[in-house]
Amino acid sequence: MPPPPALSDTAVCEQARLSRDARFDGLFFTAVRTTGIYCRPVCPAPAPKPGNVVYYPNAAAAEAAGFRPCLRCRPELSPVDGSWHRGDDIVARALALIDAGALDDAPLSALAARLHIGERQLRRLFVERLGAAPIGVHGTRRLLFAKQLLTETALPVTDVAMAAGFNSLRRFNAVFQQAYRMPPRELRRTPRESTGDALVLRLAYRPPYDLPAMLDFLRGRALPGIEHVDETSYTRVIGEAAAPGWLRVGAWPASRGDSAPDALRLELHGCAASHLQDAVRRVRRMFDLDADPDAIAAHLAADARLAPLLRRRPGLRLPSGWDGFEIAVRAVIGQQVSVAAARTLTARLSQRFGARLPDALAAQGFAHLFPTPEALVDADFDGLGLIGSRIATIRGIARALIEGRVDFDRSRTLDDFVARWVALPGIGPWTAQYIALRALGHPDAFPAEDLVLQKTLPGDGSRLGARQLLAHAEHWRPWRGYAVFHLWREASASAPAPASSPTPSPRARRPRSSPT
Repeated sequence: MPPPPALSDTAVCEQARLSRDARFDGLFFTAVRTTGIYCRPVCPAPAPKPGNVVYYPNAAAAEAAGFRPCLRCRPELSPVDGSWHRGDDIVARALALIDAGALDDAPLSALAARLHIGERQLRRLFVERLGAAPIGVHGTRRLLFAKQLLTETALPVTDVAMAAGFNSLRRFNAVFQQAYRMPPRELRRTPRESTGDALVLRLAYRPPYDLPAMLDFLRGRALPGIEHVDETSYTRVIGEAAAPGWLRVGAWPASRGDSAPDALRLELHGCAASHLQDAVRRVRRMFDLDADPDAIAAHLAADARLAPLLRRRPGLRLPSGWDGFEIAVRAVIGQQVSVAAARTLTARLSQRFGARLPDALAAQGFAHLFPTPEALVDADFDGLGLIGSRIATIRGIARALIEGRVDFDRSRTLDDFVARWVALPGIGPWTAQYIALRALGHPDAFPAEDLVLQKTLPGDGSRLGARQLLAHAEHWRPWRGYAVFHLWREASASAPAPASSPTPSPRARRPRSSPT
């Protein structure tokens, strides 16, 4: 077995393993030479002798060294190491693309080309930083996802193989057997509890997590007929008109007197096996489940203005969106108007142009999908209450997406993404940064032209200009997006959003009055 990459402090790992310290869950894995198994540091099994232990920074590195996952502590349920959730870092962008299936049907050279880097250099970066090559990371992630489906659901093995990205059951069985020393059906010996027609999955996160704040943000923007948010959960229609489904996200409940795990409960209805990974990926991004709140807070707390906000709301995350085009349309409609007004206008648009849903979904409150770019590119917006410049911008976005001039490609840097979007008529820096923040969940996106940020940061009634705000926020990198939401939350808690500003210029470059 090859030696593992160096960890920062093996003595800390040893102490965390022996004390089963949950703070280190997902930050390293413990591999045992005598058993060939790797575990989470919180594994309840008897602790092995120190001489038999090897530490690895992630599951892929442990599996690359020939170890297989523990069936008791289930490494697939550990929270993600948020140290690589850094937006523009090459490894971070590569991991986002791998999560999105970039290596499912394409070679490593294609992934490297999308990142504008050589294949050999990309492999070297992965091995140096993660302890495993990109192909190994990809293989481990889809096998652990398959293991979760096999363990938690009654999904047929054939569907599990498809959901994990395998084109054939035979190939899946062979790869699973080789990696885990058992056939997939071995995990099916324990009967699964029936959940009706729902598929229920546990999505782990690193605490603290402020779910009420996340739901509160989404509730104020929920579109009737598409999504619904109550005090404990978020519900949304997904899929296409020909085969719609829906999902519900809420806290994972406590059981048998134990406290609830650090996880959300994802309930999926009518989601095809081939779309499961995409649905999980979207929910994880939407609810920002891969962040490391302690590391982010430690960095931002150096700013005296942010420190008390971070203490007040330690689990605040970046609320992203289900679909990039939907967020872009919302951003344009929300320019210079209140959140409530933007929601009303967007609801009218989606009701008129969104594909109708079967009556069977009416019981869940679903009536239509959000319109596609094709549905809006030449649509008649008359009577919706949108001004001409907004209509032109929405049509322009739809056409640019169809033609490939803009996209939501996670391989792009923030600067590249923003530059492409501001090239469109009606899209200024505020709108482009807002789209990056909520469509990509980019942790460093920063709409410096936002009036709420300019007025809230000083905290003394004064207002900073956009350049002053950018200069002040420079030391917040690479987590400026989290500072944005802390300041927005502070502003909304202290006073209502300011009144709308005058109508912006055609390129929509004037400062915005409130976050949409």
